[in-house]
Amino acid sequence: MKDSILVINCGSSSLKFAVLSNSGKNTLVEGIADRLGSPESSVTFKHEGSKNEISLADGNHNNAVTEIKKWLDKHPEIESSIVGIGHRVVHGGETFTESVLIDQNVIDGIRECAQFAPLHNPAHIKGIEVAFNLFPGLPQVAVFDTAFHQTLAPEQYLYPIPMNLYREHHFRKYGFHGTSYRYISQHLATIVKDSDKQGVLVAHLGNGASVCAINQGRSSDTSMGVTPLEGLMMGTRSGSLDPSMVTFICQAENISSDDALNILNTKSGLLGVSEISNDCRTLEEAMASGDLRAKLALDMFAARAAKFLASVSTTLDSIDHLVFTGGIGENSNYLRQTICNHLKALNINIDLTLNNNAPRGEVSNISSQNTNTNVWIIPTNEELMIALDTISLIQH
Repeated sequence: MKDSILVINCGSSSLKFAVLSNSGKNTLVEGIADRLGSPESSVTFKHEGSKNEISLADGNHNNAVTEIKKWLDKHPEIESSIVGIGHRVVHGGETFTESVLIDQNVIDGIRECAQFAPLHNPAHIKGIEVAFNLFPGLPQVAVFDTAFHQTLAPEQYLYPIPMNLYREHHFRKYGFHGTSYRYISQHLATIVKDSDKQGVLVAHLGNGASVCAINQGRSSDTSMGVTPLEGLMMGTRSGSLDPSMVTFICQAENISSDDALNILNTKSGLLGVSEISNDCRTLEEAMASGDLRAKLALDMFAARAAKFLASVSTTLDSIDHLVFTGGIGENSNYLRQTICNHLKALNINIDLTLNNNAPRGEVSNISSQNTNTNVWIIPTNEELMIALDTISLIQH
């Protein structure tokens, strides 16, 4: 049956892909092209339980998509079932409030938003352009990380800066991880009737981390800003801090503002505080063996996640659900527990046994008996949302 969608997610130095069929329910092949731009770049395919890795002679986005096309050429039964291509795009600015079929105007719009996502949007454009060359005739769709947050009220998305800076340059909060939040909101509604009429807090915790308040199915506040640097402490990002720190770092280290921002984006967060790793699993192992720097980094991460969950909750009438998702949110019982310990004033409590024994990769309710807020672990599925949006736009 011809109903498969090729999903492409271009990062700055990686490219994830999958072919999903049966309305996104079945994965026919998936993989990742890693370390693009370096001599060690490779692309890995997972298909029918086996995994094979191909090294890329010239590791760029163009060659990665070309390698995917070559693989599909050898599996014509999969290639012939593909009816469209869906692309994840990080920044849609104020131009894109929902997923769209891609034409030249859309590519130009994505390029205009690149000033706010200089690592990601140019990579998305490369992925889109090479896909048009290699898969002529297939309709392509862009799904934006920022689109879900276009429902924020002006008092939430505007910064208290001179208004001409917003009018002339569109400097405002945009928020990210929107495709993940939309999936969680819709999936929760299939588990709990009428949750889309309630107040939901979601913590999307991974190497990039943010939180979102969802009021009656719509984003009402989120922690990331004009870029993904605002908000929570993350794997390598500092998250929010006194803006004067940029000037102080420049002066203290005798470096440019771009170099200072690079420190805040790539050398801070869990990595900067622990001085060991940006990987939560590595830090939890180090903490278990008595490393105090690892514990401090994790506890700072938890404290800030809780602080922003409390902050965005001010846009809700009630906190009926708290959902943990993302690699860290789904898998770290230590951080879930520590975050919830900071939220006791909001009467958010979890059952420690349920939290510690939650099965990986499954939906779990880990609330304690004496709480008004359901606390969930729900694995996110951005690829499914991209596939569904692509199918929906192609069929119209």
